[in-house]
Amino acid sequence: MENISAIELEINDNEFLRQFETTINGEKAKIEYALQERKIFLTKLIMNEEHLEKGYEEDFIIAVFNIIEERNIRLVPTSPIIAKFMRKNKRKYKNLLPVGINI
Repeated sequence: MENISAIELEINDNEFLRQFETTINGEKAKIEYALQERKIFLTKLIMNEEHLEKGYEEDFIIAVFNIIEERNIRLVPTSPIIAKFMRKNKRKYKNLLPVGINI
């Protein structure tokens, strides 16, 4: 599996559209979100199928999780792809979950 480094991804937080955006090989990728009381709900990941097959979503998710961690807010992954990633990496990212939320 070919992976791109999270360092190479330039993430834009489009607050107006409530989505994190990046460009991978000329294609836009987005993670839509909703903000509520110091919690961010990651509701949808939009990425072309080819990039999903190459595993690029993990690099994008990690970069977005890093931004959320820097902002010191809690994260609730409601997107199935992001929730699956969170379950797979529970030990590393469980500190981002609000108290009482289990994935």
